Amino acid sequence: MTRWLPPVAILVGTGLLVGRSVADGQPGFIMLALAGLALAWWVSPLNGMLGPKHAAVTADPAAHRVVVYWRPGCVYCLRLRGALGKYRSQATWVSIWADADAAAYVRSVNDGDEVVPTVVIDGQVHTNPDPEIVRAAVGAPAR
Repeated sequence: MTRWLPPVAILVGTGLLVGRSVADGQPGFIMLALAGLALAWWVSPLNGMLGPKHAAVTADPAAHRVVVYWRPGCVYCLRLRGALGKYRSQATWVSIWADADAAAYVRSVNDGDEVVPTVVIDGQVHTNPDPEIVRAAVGAPAR
């Protein structure tokens, strides 16, 4: 239930700011509303619900050489996604908030903690790895 607190708080805060902006006659409220909606979506547990699941990834490990376990709102996950750039689609991204089995797996390899990003490269687990390790695994050129 606490996973919903950040997006709800962002939406309420955005609504208050937009209301104040409209009341003051300032035209920037549309951009503020869009930014608030985007941020609320980014930290929402709904983000990643349609993505691959842990069971599918483990059923065919040859097709999923690089698996990134992530969660919405994680700045380290966002940093990794940004570092991969156009090569991010070469990895399989599994949200631990959308898949209880994925969350259990991440806890099992991180001493009971849900540390993300947890990246599995050819069966080897890397907890919050240097993005260059993941870039090399997905075939991206070194920076």
